[in-house]
Amino acid sequence: MSVTAAGDTDGPDGSASPNGAGGSGGPRRRRRGGATIEHVAREAGVSRQTVSNVLNAPERVRPETLERVRAVIERLGYQPDQSARSLRTGERRTLAYLAPVDDPHDPNPLMGGFLEALVDAAGAAGYRVLLFRPRPGTTDPTAAVDELIAARQVDGFVLADVLAGDLRVRHLTSTGLPFAAFGRTGPDMPQSWVDIDNAAAMDAVAAHLAERGHRRVGYLGPSDDADLPWLAERRRGFREAAGRHGLELVAEPAEAGLAAAARALLRAPAGRVTAVAAATDLCALTAYEAVRGAGLAVGADIAVVGFHDLPLCRVLQPPLSSVRLPLRRLASELVDGLLAQIRGGEAPPSGVLLAAELIVRASSTT
Repeated sequence: MSVTAAGDTDGPDGSASPNGAGGSGGPRRRRRGGATIEHVAREAGVSRQTVSNVLNAPERVRPETLERVRAVIERLGYQPDQSARSLRTGERRTLAYLAPVDDPHDPNPLMGGFLEALVDAAGAAGYRVLLFRPRPGTTDPTAAVDELIAARQVDGFVLADVLAGDLRVRHLTSTGLPFAAFGRTGPDMPQSWVDIDNAAAMDAVAAHLAERGHRRVGYLGPSDDADLPWLAERRRGFREAAGRHGLELVAEPAEAGLAAAARALLRAPAGRVTAVAAATDLCALTAYEAVRGAGLAVGADIAVVGFHDLPLCRVLQPPLSSVRLPLRRLASELVDGLLAQIRGGEAPPSGVLLAAELIVRASSTT
């Protein structure tokens, strides 16, 4: 006996095909794993169209039918034929990620975590992530983007480390291809971006230090952060937050290097600082070295707070307080926004700003 959910039929006549033929003229070729969509339909007692709806439009299927068909799919190990789907719909079920250039012997651990979250978020939606970069010896990414577009290999693009006036954003906007960016795009560009509220995160750092009784604090970050919006936002955010929370901010220029700037914070003419807010966890490591080089103890004498909450924060001695980025939610928002565009929607009128979380450890509490 065939059981079909309301509205989930093989055709306009509302009939189901429990034998899996579905009016197609015969059984389809068996897939590598052995199970075909016809096998699933027969085992679940529904039509091929119902199985298709379960895979591609589950909102059209009654909950009890959805649960039953998914259980059969899992038991039989059925995997949809993505090549056939691509020919039928034009979708490649693939998102391109323009990976930042990095040193394989000294990789950026934050972007590694972001990529892990991005692959998971895309996979949950039934998509793969294709990594690509400009050809070796070139710096212009537009040629690599155009190659993927011409080959029709991807449905949309994900960008990271977005800069002011970013060439990649402008080029993709001109092509009309869907994209989503980790980092804010310009006001004249599509607002298909997700970013961290760096200023609010630094306000939380300043509030934490004020609550711990600190009054004279320092900020440690690269001096050339004007071209990196996220670092510039952290510096500005901490400077403004320090004033709101009654902190005296000592900002030593880092032109001579972060190590020199960190040492200078500990011997400022008006007296050394009692706490250091760092632009990144790696900058915080420089502060650790300067504090110990001065014969002082991190946590007991000088509080240190980082940004990114890399795994190393938990194994440092003392463990480092740091701002944790919501990488999984960030990736999920990027994928959701990109898929909305791929499925016919327009770029959103405004970006998504996510809150980060200050993780407090012994480097700022003892």
